[in-house]
Amino acid sequence: MELKQQDKSLPGEAKGNFPISLISLTVGAFAIGMTEFVIMGILPNVANDLGVSIPAAGQLITMYALGVAVGAPILTLLTHRIPQKKLLIVLMLLFIAGNGLAVIAPNYAFLMGARVLTALTHGTFFGVGAVIAAGLVRPDKRAGAVSVMMAGLTISNILGVPLGTYIGQNFGWRASFGAIALMGVIALIGIMLLIPRLQQPKATGILQQVAALVNPKLMVFLLICVLGNAGLFAVFTYITPLLVDITGFAEHSVTWILVLFGVGVTIGNIVGGKLADWKLMPSLLGTYAVVVVALTALTFTIQNEIAAIVTIFVWGAGAFAVMPGLQVRIMSIAKDAPALASTSSHSAGNLGNAMGAFIGGWVITHLSLASLPWVGAILVGLALAIGAGSMLADKRAAVNTFNK
Repeated sequence: MELKQQDKSLPGEAKGNFPISLISLTVGAFAIGMTEFVIMGILPNVANDLGVSIPAAGQLITMYALGVAVGAPILTLLTHRIPQKKLLIVLMLLFIAGNGLAVIAPNYAFLMGARVLTALTHGTFFGVGAVIAAGLVRPDKRAGAVSVMMAGLTISNILGVPLGTYIGQNFGWRASFGAIALMGVIALIGIMLLIPRLQQPKATGILQQVAALVNPKLMVFLLICVLGNAGLFAVFTYITPLLVDITGFAEHSVTWILVLFGVGVTIGNIVGGKLADWKLMPSLLGTYAVVVVALTALTFTIQNEIAAIVTIFVWGAGAFAVMPGLQVRIMSIAKDAPALASTSSHSAGNLGNAMGAFIGGWVITHLSLASLPWVGAILVGLALAIGAGSMLADKRAAVNTFNK
């Protein structure tokens, strides 16, 4: 399966600016972002209604992440022969079904099953969606197109999650999943009406796709993805105690700071896509460097309210600015299995999320809460160092090839 432009089968507008069909992918990403994160805001409601403890209800988050990390590549392999548009439709139907089952869940185990079903659609949707988005535009617009789709995920943190939390707290947690299912229906209609039937690349066998996935160069970038996300979640998971216990904010003020973080994330995602289309590897490394500096600075600015807010905004923008370019780089390495590679990047990201949360907890227990930012900076610094090493290795290989 090769990522290349299919000019004859593209809509006319794809040859210039981004086509309107990308919006349907953005809406789907928005719905998926809501279902992933809204559970955090309604966790006490779910626990009380189903008669389980808060830690037990928290496993709904853990199992969702594992469903993405483990299940998504498997689902992508099993469905690789299904035409891309048809696969997106099937995924959104499963997504709607998963959230619909959550609405009627009679007990904790049933809800857990519904969450895992929904999680299976997450990584595969973004994997296939990124391939479609990249195929809807010119080669020099691919990262920007992926960032437009990914904007749905970031915007969901600004609008969707607060809205879903409000619905859950005022109308019951089941209403939150009902609203998400409705968003899934809207995305499904958009995909059916707006996504064109692109020329289907020749399907490659499962063994060939797995072989493409175990490419050492691809493994390097998946490791970069893990470390980058680990650095993000080592700090972000515990952002509320950082802001309340160290900076001195009132707890109710944290919500607005997180909204501001979400704005930074959204801006960074769009700008990162444009930078990656300009110069991919230099923009990736430069952005990782910004994140390292921001997290290092946060070690000190967390003591001051205004300085902390500014640093958190820059950190959020940088942390998500790397993602469109990283996605395109991963797809370009695995040309025989771009959808599987793109899906695997989301699996790696979720693995990093879990690892970062664990490391952050260890740091709080054995070091201190205030140590989180510089530990996060070290993790992202490792991602930066590996990325720089990869770029230097590519340059040396190119020079050797030229000299021959």
